[in-house]
Amino acid sequence: MAMTVEALETCLRGAFPDAQIEIRDLAGDGDHYSAKIVSAAFQGLSRVRQHQKVYAALEGRMGVELHALALETSAADQA
Repeated sequence: MAMTVEALETCLRGAFPDAQIEIRDLAGDGDHYSAKIVSAAFQGLSRVRQHQKVYAALEGRMGVELHALALETSAADQA
């Protein structure tokens, strides 16, 4: 079961409503994406913690509906 760009963006927007989000389907298979997320929610957090917040927003879909997600995250003032 693959995840659409729209479904991925919906998950991310639910967790980061203020974010600027860019998603690319890397393989055309709905299973390998890259996402660039700029959000105030990342302010003061390490890159690792930012990525943990993104994975938490996916609510267990990683490894099930979504195989790979290359992340680029930053706080709004770091973009």
